[in-house]
Amino acid sequence: MEKLPGPEDSALYLIVFVEVDSPHRSDNRAHTAAVPEATSSITQFENENRDLLEQLRSVGEEHAATVEELRSSNEELQSVNEELQSTNEELETSREEIQSINEELNTVNAQLTAKVEQLDRSNGDLKNLFDSTRVATIFLDPFLVIRSFTPEIAKIYNLIPSDLGRPLTDIVSRLTYKTLHDDVQSVLRTLQPMERRVERDDGSAYYLMRILPYRGPDSTIDGSLITFVDVTGIVHAEQHQRMLVDELNHRVKNMLTVVISLATTTLRRATTLEGFQEVFLGRIHALTAAYALLSRDGWSPVPLREILTEELKPFMSGDQANVMLDGPTVLLEPRAALALGMATHELTTNAVKYGALSVAEGNVVVTWCVTPKSGEEWLQLIWTERNGPPVRRPDRRGFGMTMIERGFAHDVGGEVTIDFAANGVVATFSAPLPNYLPPGS
Repeated sequence: MEKLPGPEDSALYLIVFVEVDSPHRSDNRAHTAAVPEATSSITQFENENRDLLEQLRSVGEEHAATVEELRSSNEELQSVNEELQSTNEELETSREEIQSINEELNTVNAQLTAKVEQLDRSNGDLKNLFDSTRVATIFLDPFLVIRSFTPEIAKIYNLIPSDLGRPLTDIVSRLTYKTLHDDVQSVLRTLQPMERRVERDDGSAYYLMRILPYRGPDSTIDGSLITFVDVTGIVHAEQHQRMLVDELNHRVKNMLTVVISLATTTLRRATTLEGFQEVFLGRIHALTAAYALLSRDGWSPVPLREILTEELKPFMSGDQANVMLDGPTVLLEPRAALALGMATHELTTNAVKYGALSVAEGNVVVTWCVTPKSGEEWLQLIWTERNGPPVRRPDRRGFGMTMIERGFAHDVGGEVTIDFAANGVVATFSAPLPNYLPPGS
């Protein structure tokens, strides 16, 4: 029995059994004849055994090599397994990190969504603010390139959405304003806001222009902001106020002149202090009443009927009215209203002293109408006294009549004729009405 080499402790054993004839065989000749055959079989068997051993040795070597390869593969698989375990652990760690990052991203996304909603609300509020205030606004970069603008700016500059990115100085302006570039550069240099009142080239509108530095999120100067506020109404109000002040100053001077003239002339013609006081105060009261009517409506035109009623009111009440007024609605400018008020006062005073209003049965009829004359409308007013004492033409022309004629001619460019007829005084007034509007127009 021969031990074959093999891997590990493995061994292959070959057991050979040889049949030997018993010496007790009686047939020697058979024994002798069988020996060569046995020898030949043994030799053959040995050769086969040797071949088999070679094959077994080759298989053993191959087995050993295969085992060695399997051991190497096993070690590599163990190494790969360890690497896979390490990779799996890293993947698990990465998964946890990704999950944490995903949670952070969800939080950031929620915050970003809230910021976007807040920004949308802010933009909506800003748009509503611009639309409600109608402030023309334009945003420029440091080189006067247009970044954005509100729709109202189209009234001042010919801007359309495609003009974004163009210099403002290339856009046609409707303003009489040529120093925009210099003013913007001055604001960017000094960082001080600037205000100017600018006017449309056709004079139809005025704007208060403000140039302010535009600051970015980090407070750096990133351009300029220009706004235009329509102040046309304010400018017109200022102009009207200046006109009213000038008119008031003129009227105050005229009133003082009239008061001085009334005082001087009345004093010169008065025979007693009581007479002077009565006449002078009456004329001052008439002047005051006329001024009260004009100041009540802000020195706007006043109705002719109200002027007459103010002076004749004491004789238009009670059971029997001594005065009748008849005529269409006519508005008089302040100068004409003052002149007619003073004239009515003088006629009323004269009628109370000497004419129709000095007796109970006397009456005064005042009629007026509007007639065309020399291409414009004229007021024709007639004062007629009836049922009064006989009238006698005065020996000398009184101050009242002189004031009526001169005042009407000077203040309104009108004409006055006074007829001292025996049955009552008739005074006719004619005056142009430059701004006359028919009733109902």
